[in-house]
Amino acid sequence: MNEKLQKAFSQVRSEADLKEHTRTYLAQQTKGWTKQKIAMPYVKYALIGAVVILMMLTGHTVYYTATAKISIDINPSIELSVNRFNQVIAVNGYNKDGEALASTLSLRYQNYDEALDKIVKSDTISAMLNENEVMTITVTGRDKAQSRKILAQIESHTADQVNTYCYHASDKDVVEAHEAGLSFGKYRAFLELKNLVPDMESEDVQDMTMREIHDLIHEHSNTGNEETAHGHHGHGKGQGQGNGRHQRNNNND
Repeated sequence: MNEKLQKAFSQVRSEADLKEHTRTYLAQQTKGWTKQKIAMPYVKYALIGAVVILMMLTGHTVYYTATAKISIDINPSIELSVNRFNQVIAVNGYNKDGEALASTLSLRYQNYDEALDKIVKSDTISAMLNENEVMTITVTGRDKAQSRKILAQIESHTADQVNTYCYHASDKDVVEAHEAGLSFGKYRAFLELKNLVPDMESEDVQDMTMREIHDLIHEHSNTGNEETAHGHHGHGKGQGQGNGRHQRNNNND
């Protein structure tokens, strides 16, 4: 019995010695790196890579999220989607003329004021303004501070532009305008006209110029429309009129 126990303990010690010798040998061959030590850098690099990918995805989402929209209406109706960095990330035309104009101008990834300048100075818009057409620019956005700042800057840049009106609108109003198939600037004028002509439908004004809509408002209004008769520049909400400073115009109505 004693011999068997001694033999068993001897085998256990032999196996333990073998494991220790093997561990020592591997440590010598790998210059001190064990399996656990070898694995750690890979785990670290994997975590760093995951963080970088997450940051890239988050940054992409932030950049391509619209926080403000600018609607420019004269007859081409164009809407610019602007991110929190004031960069244009999308351009939509809300009628055939708007789509045609948007396709001829490179506006994406530019600051909104550069994009707006390109639109106003385009041959199409310049010619219409010279023909005494009316242009409205409406700003809206979930970031109220940003949208108000954009509106103030646009007002400053268009202060000397004839027959140009600037407004601020709520997100709800813009959603309703899009559901009607109109940009907000034209939708606001449509609502004003519909109050005077209840049978008027959004499809009826979709291809009208803003001058034509304003002339109809003036025609059907009992008291006349001071905004149509005298170019006016300022703020407005919903169907309200602008209430800012007067602006030079060429209207002889």
